[in-house]
Amino acid sequence: MAAKQDPAHKGARAIAADGKTYFSYAQVHEAVSSAAPAIQAFKPDVMVAIGGGGFIPARMLRTELKVPILAVSLELYDDATKTANVQVIKKQWFDETSGVGKLVCGRRVLVVDEVDDTRATLQYCIEELMKSNAPAEVATFCVFNKLKPKKGVLPAGVKMFVGADIPDKWSCFPWDAAAYGRDIRAHEKVARWCAGEEVAAAGSHSVGVRAQLALALAAGCALGALVGIACARR
Repeated sequence: MAAKQDPAHKGARAIAADGKTYFSYAQVHEAVSSAAPAIQAFKPDVMVAIGGGGFIPARMLRTELKVPILAVSLELYDDATKTANVQVIKKQWFDETSGVGKLVCGRRVLVVDEVDDTRATLQYCIEELMKSNAPAEVATFCVFNKLKPKKGVLPAGVKMFVGADIPDKWSCFPWDAAAYGRDIRAHEKVARWCAGEEVAAAGSHSVGVRAQLALALAAGCALGALVGIACARR
């Protein structure tokens, strides 16, 4: 289930000069909120956030769902090499000695992540939950869904909720701004440009369109004034 989008603009988003597409905190928040009513109808008892990308979206969603958040840490992409691992790596799971698993067993569980890319991570997480924690029902929510063929397959009966569809480009989220060499304000500016919310250059080497228009207008006014003076002297 995806949030409604205009079919003519489904997945439409500008690409920055570095070939990536950027997202602001406001854009992420809007995508999360757009899916909240459908997720509320699922009536989850608990969220399982996939770290690290699912942590912030899960916290945003918690305000509307008012259910606990549990965390697991899975890795498909290697941050050091920026490449995909051969398989998903389980880095951290529930500590059953503390009884955390009881919050999942027999409950309605919502698995949360930032983006559905290959779907391999979602498949792995849900299958592990079903195998080791026996939830009553599982659904998943991803803030964004990349429009591309998927490698992973969700188990039968698993509902899927999506905030918005996006192009199959490298996605840069605000909590990763420093990883792409920008401070958060610069990141947010590019994100607004990618969404068509701001007329500005996507690369730091370019002058903003608004600035160019302002200069052109000023030059035109100055030229008009000079012509007027010349005509008056004739």
